[in-house]
Parts: sequence; C-alpha cells; structure tokens
Amino acid sequence: MANSRARKLVLPVAALSVSLLGLTACGSGGSDSAGTSGDADCSAYESYGTFDGAEVSVYSTIVDVEAELLENSWADFSECTGIDVAYEGSKEFETQIGVRAQGGTAPDLAIFPQPGLLADQASNLVPAPQAVSDLVDENWSEDWKNYGTVDGTFYAAPMLANVKGYVWYVPATFEEKGWEVPTTWDEMMELSETIASEGEMKPWCAGFESGEATGWPGTDWVEDAVLREHGPEVYDQWVAHEIPFDDPMIVDSFDRVGEILKDDTMVNGGFGDVRSILSTPFSEAGQPVLDGSCAMHHQASFQAANWPEGTEVAEDGDVWAFMTPPIDESQGTAITGGGELIGAYADRPEVEALQTFLASAEFANARVSQGGAISANKGLDPANAQSDLDRQSIELLQDPETVFRFDGSDLMPGAVGANSFWSGIVNWINGSSTEEVTKSVEDSWPSS
Repeated sequence: MANSRARKLVLPVAALSVSLLGLTACGSGGSDSAGTSGDADCSAYESYGTFDGAEVSVYSTIVDVEAELLENSWADFSECTGIDVAYEGSKEFETQIGVRAQGGTAPDLAIFPQPGLLADQASNLVPAPQAVSDLVDENWSEDWKNYGTVDGTFYAAPMLANVKGYVWYVPATFEEKGWEVPTTWDEMMELSETIASEGEMKPWCAGFESGEATGWPGTDWVEDAVLREHGPEVYDQWVAHEIPFDDPMIVDSFDRVGEILKDDTMVNGGFGDVRSILSTPFSEAGQPVLDGSCAMHHQASFQAANWPEGTEVAEDGDVWAFMTPPIDESQGTAITGGGELIGAYADRPEVEALQTFLASAEFANARVSQGGAISANKGLDPANAQSDLDRQSIELLQDPETVFRFDGSDLMPGAVGANSFWSGIVNWINGSSTEEVTKSVEDSWPSS
C-alpha cells in the first residue's frame, strides 16, 4: 500500500490532565450510545485534525462489556474530530483477520492480541507513521515497541495491557474457613487438597470456551507454570523455539497444571466435570466463586470487568485476587501478561489520526479511568485506576524488580500460539496425554 498522506497531521504526544478525562461527547447535550454526557473540551483534540464524514473501521477480539468501555474511550475523539469509528469485536478475530486481509476486506485498523499474529500479517500492514513511533518512544519501554516491530519495521503501537496469573477468591470465604492465601505453589496445592477433602465446594472453577479461540485460558496456566518453575531464560528459549515445545521441562509444567485441571476432584465447581471446562465461556467461568460453588479461579486482571455490576473488587470486598505463587522461590516475582497492538491496513489521514490517539496517554487514561483495564503506557496516571487490583497491576508492571514476560502463546508464530497450542489444550482437557499434546504442537511449528 502507498505511504503517501493526503495532508500532514500534527499529532499530540502529551497526556491530558485528569480534568479532561470526562469522556463526554463533544457538542452533545445529552447522553450518547457510549454513555457519555455533557460537553467535552474539543480543544484537546484540535491537533488531530477535523474530518467531515470520515469513517475508520476497527476490528478486534474485544467484545461485550469490554467492547462498550473501549468504544466509550474514543467517544470524545470521535465527536470532536468528526471521525466515525465503526467498531467490530469478534471471538473469531484470530482466524478471520487473515481471511479478510487475503480477501480484500481487511479493516482499516486491527487490534492484535498476539505479536505472533501481528508478525504473520506484517506484509499486509502499513508501517506505523512517525507520530505513532514518537509516541511509543516517549511513553513505552523498548520491549513493548519491539513487540510491534517485525524484521526491523515498526508496524503497531501497544495499547492496553493485562497482568495474567491472578487467582480470584472471596476474602470472606477464606476468613470463614480459616484458609490462608498461599505464598508458594506447594501451599496452593495443599489448600486445594484441603478444600477438595472438605467436600463443600470444588477448589477451582475454569472455563476455556472462546469461540474459535477456545483453549487460550489453558495456555495461560501452562505459561505461568513454565516461568515460575524454570525461570525467564527457559521461558524465552521455549517461546523462541530454541528448545522444543515437548522438552521435558515443558512436559513437567504441563503435568503440574494437570494436577488441577485434569482432576475431577479439583474442578469444575458450578459447571460439572473436567470436560465442562471446554463448554464454559471464559467470561463466565469465575462466577461460581461468588456463590460458593468453587473457591478459586485463575484469570488475568481483566477478570475484574467480568464480575456482575456492583461487585466490589478489594482486599476486604466481595472478591479479590492473589498472584499465582512461585514454584521456585529463587526465581523471584515472575509474572506473565499481555496486551494489544494496533496495526493499520489502510493509509488515510483519518486512520493515522485514530491510530495515534489509541497509542496516546490520553487514550490510556480515558480507558483505565473506566475500570477493568490497565496499560503499560508511562503517561498513565495510576490514580485513574478504578480498583485496588488495577493499581496493584500497574505497580507490578512498573516495578523494576518484577520479572515480566509477554504471554508465550502470543509471541509464538500464529500457527502455534493462535492455533495448535489452543487446540492442543482442548485435546488435553478431553483426555489426550501431555506427551501426545506437546508433540503435536511441536510438530506444527513452522519451519524457519
């Protein structure tokens, strides 16, 4: 695609003050479909330019409540610039984005949840404009910029982030039962066995159903175990295929997770047996924690947005979370996480304007201030986080002592990370052995 611009845009790089984050519709006296009301200060968006009747299509995996909050985050930008953002969220994004690109129906912007999938699409994308590159240099770490870079060309800015590996629980239940929050994996297993033996509830509830992406929550479990058991060096070697997917160390980590996920006495509280994990939507899988059908649920920081409206997420609230504890304490605090990357298939001024806004501190503050999301953007004011958990997650991301690794399946080639690893998890939960599954994934790895 051509890289020419119809006109040069001067795009902002400074964060808005908190007072400008009202998310109100510019020039609208009532409430719009995103739930905003009042009058925004459109001077905050003047440098993006104004567009009469322009539309930008955006396609991503973000659906349901999270999609509503995402759309709310650009409501002022849309009203003030005149750019109509046509958003589509789909659970089939990972399989359909390539089909659309090949068929000539790609969106203007795609929000990629995996760097590996982004790399697969790089030949179809427009390199990121200088304004976007400058923003990322200013407000993101070099590692984050590298996730959006393919063969030396920068295509996609990071957007939001998440911290994975949280274990959600009800503080009042733990207090009533006299259960202590575990500080090691062994303690977590001992607690699980205690809960199972008492028979009042299952220790765990889980759900891996996600349309064509079914299985991905299980990859998070395995990645947490690999990082905590074998450390970041082995994790990096595994993700880069410097050791085979079925290396004995990886097999060990699968089996460690299997002590929970493949044991009917451990799962699946509120839903059924082990195999019910595959038919339980990931967004609903944590609900039995609240009604006492299960004690714990493993899911990322974005689980906060999946609780019913009015649920208090706090250490002394309705629900809280602890980080999946270390297996080898000498590895220190190690966490996995993820995020989205925004790549462009089209080369128009209005596309560049929205792409730049989504990479900005303005957007990060607008989205985080609504709750249920965090970002690694350095321009993010932690005070805008709407829950203690979000603030805790931001602190973990900003702590130089934290060993952080991007979600492994997201970094693997799309044929593995968004395909055979997911399907391998499905087969594993359905009864296939660890050896069979890890070998099948290894055999699927694209030749270099």
